[in-house]
Amino acid sequence: MDWRALRAHGASRGPDFYLTALRYGHFLWRRGRPARAILCLDRAMGADLRGRRGASVRPAWPLPYAALAWILGHVPPGVFLGNPRVHFEHLAMRMNEPRRDLRRWRAWACWAITRRVRPELPGDPVFKGRTPALATITARLRRHGSVAEAGLWRRVLETSIPN
Repeated sequence: MDWRALRAHGASRGPDFYLTALRYGHFLWRRGRPARAILCLDRAMGADLRGRRGASVRPAWPLPYAALAWILGHVPPGVFLGNPRVHFEHLAMRMNEPRRDLRRWRAWACWAITRRVRPELPGDPVFKGRTPALATITARLRRHGSVAEAGLWRRVLETSIPN
């Protein structure tokens, strides 16, 4: 697999794209590329999982909050990870359409998981914005996310073990 697997979907970012992004992320993890695998999970989080009438489509695979936590906690020493905390800060602050609010709050949710699992990763020293409280992230996921997404995220956050 390579980047062409995602590109094959063209502008469509629906359920098929979601599944491909998850598969590609797994493929990259298995090949020792956790930073790129996280980027694929990030792409999956941005997929449009609404049906024709706007209702959420329940994917066969849950949103990859647990996969993100697992990858963060299992990166072998010396393998490039980058700084996903800074990545998610930047992503949340610079999000644009489509589905801006949903994608923004998912980025903040991933940021919170990263802080929990990898507390040693520093934030962006020039970041001027205010980071949201966990309660705010929960409320925004309830408002913009899929059914039960906030609960899924909170369970992952609460059961994640710092590295």
